Amino acid sequence: MDILREYWAVCWLQNDPLELPRSPNLFKNSLVLYFVIGYLLQANMIDDPIESLYEIIFQIILMLMFIGIMLLLNKTLYVYVQVTTAFLFSANIISVFVIPVMVWLTVSEDIYSYYLFALLLAWYYAIVSYIIKYTLDINVAASMVLALFYFIATYLGAFALGQVV
Repeated sequence: MDILREYWAVCWLQNDPLELPRSPNLFKNSLVLYFVIGYLLQANMIDDPIESLYEIIFQIILMLMFIGIMLLLNKTLYVYVQVTTAFLFSANIISVFVIPVMVWLTVSEDIYSYYLFALLLAWYYAIVSYIIKYTLDINVAASMVLALFYFIATYLGAFALGQVV
């Protein structure tokens, strides 16, 4: 339970991702949960279960590759499990809040649901920027640019690969 608290603190921009405990079990569980939640969200948006499956698989592969290449170039590949778990754990936490907001948005199309959805996306962007900043030991502007590149590479890359297949 203490491990979850330490990873939860990253969601509030409080813990250093490099000092998180290494937990292969939490990594595996977070990866499975990320797959399930991501698949359900994709299937809801796309309405084609096979295309949704391809896209979430591509998204996971691109995310794992992006983090691996980022850490390899920084010569900190030894913290791959911790950093990847931080990415996955924070995405799962955000998804727990996004799912009801997306239901609210789909059902009512209330303007406040759009605001809350944008706020949750901004929170996720801040978490990813925070993790990159402390992992690579760079300034905030550079981490924000790399976080933007992360989102483009993983989400738009998965969408593009899904369209090709």
